[in-house]
Amino acid sequence: MKDDLTFIFARNLKIKRRQARLTLEELSFKSGVGRNYLSELELGKRNPTLKIIEKIALALECKPHELLMENPYIYYKFEENNAK
Repeated sequence: MKDDLTFIFARNLKIKRRQARLTLEELSFKSGVGRNYLSELELGKRNPTLKIIEKIALALECKPHELLMENPYIYYKFEENNAK
């Protein structure tokens, strides 16, 4: 499952949200996407539409493709920051 695009999106969303220091509720308010839906996205239980990806990316101040890329660098920075 780790190669699955749904998993990659879920992991990137969670990492980007935490890097932005936003709760699910705060991201929901900024993006206009429901908190429960965001939670299900982070758990890999839902597949977002392109419009939802765009809304989330705007709220996180990143490019939409950043949420879909398998990028070990953001994982490393995330784990490095959370180890402190």
